[in-house]
Amino acid sequence: MTAFRLLHEDRKPRSQSVSWFALWLCLTFNLALLKAWAADPVSFRNQVQPILSRFGCNSGACHGAAAGQGGFKLSLRGYDDDGDYLALTRQALGRRVSPAEPERSLLLLKPTGAVPHKGGVKFDANSVEYQRLARWIAQGAPRPSENDPRIESIEILPARTVSSVGSKQPIQVRARFSNGNTEDVTPWAKFTSSVEAVANVSEGGVISVVGPGEGAVTAWYLSKLSTAFITVPFTNEVETQSFEVQAPRNFVDELVLRKLRDLRLVPAALCSDSEFIRRAYLDTVGVLPKPDEVRAFLSNSNSDKRDVLIETLLKRDEFVDYWAYKWSDLLLVQSKRLRPAAMWSFYSWIREQVALNTPWDVLARKLIMAQGSTLENGAANFYILHNEPKLAAENVSQAFLGMSINCARCHNHPLEKWTNDQYFGFANLFARIRSKSGAVDGESHVFVVSDGDLIQPLKGRPQTPRALEGPGPDRAQALDRDHDRRAVVADWVASSSNAYFARAIANRIWANFFGVGLVEKVDDLRLSNPASNEALLDALAQALAEKKFDLKSLMRTILQSQTYQRSSIASLSNAADARYYSRYYPRRLMAEVLLDAISQVTGVPTRFGAYPEGWRALQLPDSNVDSYFLKSFGRADRDRTCECERTADPSVAQVLHLSNGDLLNQKLSAKGGRIDSDLGAGLDFERLVESAYLSAYARFPAAKEKESLVRTLAEASSEDRRPVLEDIYWALLTSKEFLFNH
Repeated sequence: MTAFRLLHEDRKPRSQSVSWFALWLCLTFNLALLKAWAADPVSFRNQVQPILSRFGCNSGACHGAAAGQGGFKLSLRGYDDDGDYLALTRQALGRRVSPAEPERSLLLLKPTGAVPHKGGVKFDANSVEYQRLARWIAQGAPRPSENDPRIESIEILPARTVSSVGSKQPIQVRARFSNGNTEDVTPWAKFTSSVEAVANVSEGGVISVVGPGEGAVTAWYLSKLSTAFITVPFTNEVETQSFEVQAPRNFVDELVLRKLRDLRLVPAALCSDSEFIRRAYLDTVGVLPKPDEVRAFLSNSNSDKRDVLIETLLKRDEFVDYWAYKWSDLLLVQSKRLRPAAMWSFYSWIREQVALNTPWDVLARKLIMAQGSTLENGAANFYILHNEPKLAAENVSQAFLGMSINCARCHNHPLEKWTNDQYFGFANLFARIRSKSGAVDGESHVFVVSDGDLIQPLKGRPQTPRALEGPGPDRAQALDRDHDRRAVVADWVASSSNAYFARAIANRIWANFFGVGLVEKVDDLRLSNPASNEALLDALAQALAEKKFDLKSLMRTILQSQTYQRSSIASLSNAADARYYSRYYPRRLMAEVLLDAISQVTGVPTRFGAYPEGWRALQLPDSNVDSYFLKSFGRADRDRTCECERTADPSVAQVLHLSNGDLLNQKLSAKGGRIDSDLGAGLDFERLVESAYLSAYARFPAAKEKESLVRTLAEASSEDRRPVLEDIYWALLTSKEFLFNH
C-alpha cells in the first residue's frame, strides 16, 4: 500500500529532479505492483468470500442476518456470490469498495478499526486478509465468474490422531479445486467440535484435548466439510485378557471391542437371565414378560435359550404393535390433521407393512410413490400431511435419511454440505403432486400432473429437478409428460448404494435397543456429527443392505450380540462410558410402554376414550388421545418428524403422578386385578411376594426381600392384608428398577 500513499502525499520536493525521480520511482513501483497483482488475480468466490465467512461478517449474528446489520446485508455464510458482490460493490454509493483508492474502501477501513465498526477490529493493515482484499479492490473488484475454479473437496490433516488429556494438536485444512490446484486454507476455515467434553478447537485450528473418549473436529470452507477424529484413551490400567473373557458373537462385538481396546474401557460381564428376558421383551415388543414366561425361561438349562427367546419375540403379535407404533411416530400418524378414516387407513397400512416384514427399502418406495385414494392406499396420506413440495422433500429426508435439510431452504446449510440449489432441485421432484377431495368423509385422491415447477426465490426460476446426490431425470423422461418425477426420489433414497438410507435406519434400530444411537440425535446424521463408532455404523448399514433391508435380521444380530447382553452395572473401569457400549445403559421406559407395564402388573387395563376396553397404549393408532400420564411422561405429539418430540426428561409432575396420582392408586385398589386374582387363588405369602416380583421385575425376590415382605404380610390382620399387598405393589411400581430398562 506504500505506492498508493506516495501518489497521494502532498510533500514539497527539495529539487525538481528529486521530484521527477520520486514520481518516476513511485509510478514504476506501482506499475510493477499492479502487474504482479494482475498476474495473480484474486477470486471473489474463492478468496474474498472465505475471509468474510472466517471473521463472521456474513454470520447470522452480523450482516448475514435476515435483515442484515446497519443497512448492509450479506447472504448467510456467503451462499449467494452474485448477491454479495452487488451488495459490496454497488450499494452505499460505492463507498464499500473503491478501486481508485483501495485504502479508502469501507471493506478495509471498518474491520481494521480506522472507521468505527460495531463488529470491532477483525484484522490489521499488515495481515494477509487486508492485503488480499486490497489486491482484489485494486484489480477493479472483479465479479464472480462462471469460469472460476470450483472447490471440489477439503481434507483435514492429520485425519486421525491418538492424544492424551492436556495435549494440543494443530491441524491443516487443504482445499482441492476443479483446476487441479490444492491450497492451504486453514486460516479461513471454520471449525467445530462434535464432543467438547473430549476436545475443543480454536479459531486458528488448534485442537485442545480436555477429556478421554473419542471426539471429532469438523472444518467448513466454502460449503465443503471434512472431519478429523481424535482418540483419547481413558487412564484405566487394563489387562489384555479383560477383552478376551467373552468371545465375540458377531461383527457387532468385534467392532465394539476394537473401540473399547482403543479407549481402554473394560466391557461388563454378561447380564443375568432375568435381566435379559425383561430387557429383550421391553426393547423388542414393548411389554413385560408374564410370570409364567419368566419361570419357564429361568428354569430352562439349554445353552441356546436366549436365541430361542429372540426368535419368539420377533414373531409375536406385540412385535407388530410396538413397531407399528414406532413407525407411526416417524411418519406422523395423527387425527389432528387427518380425518379419522384417513388416520386409520394410514396406520393400518403401516401395521400391515410391519406384519408382513416388508423390507425397509420397499416400504420407503411405496410411501414415496403413493397415490390414489387415501382410504384405499393408506400411504397416500403422507402427501396430505405434507401437501407442499418443500415439506414433502424435508420429511422424506428426515424420515428415511435421518438428516434435516430444512436450513438449506433459505441458504446453504451451515452444518452440512447441502446448498440452496440442491435443496430446490430436490424439492422440485415433488412439485407435480396434487390432491382433491373424495366422495366420502376423510377421503382424498393423490395424483401426479404433467406440468408445474417449484420456483427458487433466490434465482427466480426453478432448479433442475434432481436427487440431493443422484442424477436428475434424463432429458427423455423430463420431456415425457407422463413421467412421475418421484421415481427419481425413490430410486435414489431407497437404493442399497445410498449410504445415508442404510445408515439412518440402522442407527434408529440400534438406538431402540441401546437407548443411545451411534449418532445422536438419531435423526441428525450429518458430516459434522459423526458416529461414536463409524466402522460399526458402516458395518450395520452394509449388513442391512446385504439382507435386502430385512429389519428383523438386523434386530436379531443386535439382540444376539454380547454387546447387547452385557450387564448394566458399571465398574470403575467403565463408569465414565456413555457412548461406546462397554455396558448396557439403563433408561426410563417410554411413556406408552410404562403405562402398559403398570396396567399389566396390576392386571387393570387403561381405558382410552372410545377405543375398545383392554387396548394397550402401544395399540393406539393416534397420538391425539387424551392421557395426562402419556403427556407427563413425554409422548410424541407427531407434529414434526423429529426424535426431539419424545422426551425422557424427569419432571415433578411425573414424581407426583406416581407417588399419589389417581392412576396408580386406582389400579391398585380396583377389583378384579392381579391382587384379587392372587388372593383368590389362595397363594401363600411367599408365592404372593414372588408373583409381585416376577410380574414387575422378571426375577425372584432376593432372600432378604422375601423374608421381610413375607413377615410383613404374616403380621397383618386378614382385613389389612390386601392394603399391605397394595403397598408392596406400589413400592415395586414406583422403584427405579421398575421404571427403567436395565
